[in-house]
Amino acid sequence: MEPSTEMRFSGWGTDADAGELSDHVIEWLEQRFGAALGSRVPPPQAADVRLTKSRLSTRAAEKLSSRVGAANVRTDHLTRLTHCAGKGYPDLLAVRAADKLLAPDAVVFPGDESDVRAILKTCAKQGIAVVPFGGGTSVVGGVTPLRGAFNSVISLDLGRMRQLISVDTKSQIGTFAAGLRGPELEHLLRARGFTLGHFPQSFEHSTVGGWVATRSAGQASSGYGRIDEKLLGAKLIAPAGELELAARPASAAGPDLRALVAGSEGALGVITEASLEISPAPEVTRYEALMLPSFAGAAEALRSLELQGEAPDITRASDENETQMGLAFAGIDGAKGKLLEGYLRRRGAAAGALVILGWEGASGSIDSRRRAALSLLKQHGAVGLGAGAGRTWAKNRFSTPYLRDHLLERAVMVETLETATTWSNLMRLYRGVGEALSAHAPIVGCHISHLYPSGASLYFTFVAPQDQRDPLAQWAAAKHEACDAIVANGGTITHHHAIGIDHRRYLKAEDGAAGVAALRAVKSSLDPSGLMNPGKLL
Repeated sequence: MEPSTEMRFSGWGTDADAGELSDHVIEWLEQRFGAALGSRVPPPQAADVRLTKSRLSTRAAEKLSSRVGAANVRTDHLTRLTHCAGKGYPDLLAVRAADKLLAPDAVVFPGDESDVRAILKTCAKQGIAVVPFGGGTSVVGGVTPLRGAFNSVISLDLGRMRQLISVDTKSQIGTFAAGLRGPELEHLLRARGFTLGHFPQSFEHSTVGGWVATRSAGQASSGYGRIDEKLLGAKLIAPAGELELAARPASAAGPDLRALVAGSEGALGVITEASLEISPAPEVTRYEALMLPSFAGAAEALRSLELQGEAPDITRASDENETQMGLAFAGIDGAKGKLLEGYLRRRGAAAGALVILGWEGASGSIDSRRRAALSLLKQHGAVGLGAGAGRTWAKNRFSTPYLRDHLLERAVMVETLETATTWSNLMRLYRGVGEALSAHAPIVGCHISHLYPSGASLYFTFVAPQDQRDPLAQWAAAKHEACDAIVANGGTITHHHAIGIDHRRYLKAEDGAAGVAALRAVKSSLDPSGLMNPGKLL
């Protein structure tokens, strides 16, 4: 397959799927801000964005081209532009500034593992940094083309490596090339009666290699598991050698090296393939929405679901602020909103917490699970809103990033961050991070979206009028105070967005000085000259 460049350089996804910003969203935000939103300022055209000049030497370009072909070593403006950043808020600010944007000196497209080996060998000899690139969906600076100590840097795009390598139906293991994207993977598996069951919000554009490299957690992780839980085998090609880890259900042969591959973020080497646990494709899917009287009560209800083994495959609970924002953005206000408010007030759940549940499985298998979960939630005061509201969430679950881009055009900062902790610490962490963000944003919402026997995730969204004098400093102040609050209140610095650039200062607080030193030693062993993704993770 040919490499895809369908992601917009200036925002999320594609123009065809972007839609428009609804008037009721603008009106609701203006009420909360107490001021009118700015006039729409669209992003620049590609030709108007100035990039740093390519510093790839002619000799290096010739060496790379002799291996993969001149057509797969690209230095044209558009290809470099589409590989210059991920999709985080600082990335989008840099793109919109359109002035000397840091770009890779070239983008190289290997066709197979032998190409990857040859490219890394050439880069080691020529002194070129390498940034592995999958879907380009990182929101923590994970694909920013930093040169580090090197004179030049390439983006290594795995978009040509998009094969389903094998399916072991008896063992329920699929082996995939790292560049395979979510929809392609699911299409290939569904044709064989299986699913991976991994649906992060970036699903439409992210890749197998990216999921593994960042320890991704899909929206159905309660049912199918996180990607690191599903990882049975992998291949990582590093400058100093290779890790070829065969798919096995379990082993006691020392520390599990698969855990080094998962979360390696391109800093140790290039993930070229992954063997993952797959499941029979579901015959039926059912989504429902409910309202609980409070977020604290919803958290306790979800804990009960998890501990009693009744958690649905998708389980999500929004706090009161996020619930209000979600209903407003969905256009449920005015007369419709008053009817809903009256209905919920009569049942003791007015201004409560929205819960979304989703079940997948064989025909007839989900009815008993659904009844058990709903019965337990009703003991906690849940009020049913029906399957229609649940289906609406499912329909729109991959489109939220487009809203962020629309609001950025109206000078509104929208950003997210996520963490996780134990059940006993959940509300303390929720309050601590919420208070830190509230000092910087008039709108702060949160939801739980991943459950574990010992705890759960917290995913925060904060919204504020953009400080156009220095929007990056405004973001940094909010982001870092929230991260400080996460550390101070016992949360993990990231639950599923990885470390990248944004979180690297906090890794020592989580893993300790000895832990970070051990990671540096592993990197030194696999990548002695430090050419792999400089400035990320460590």
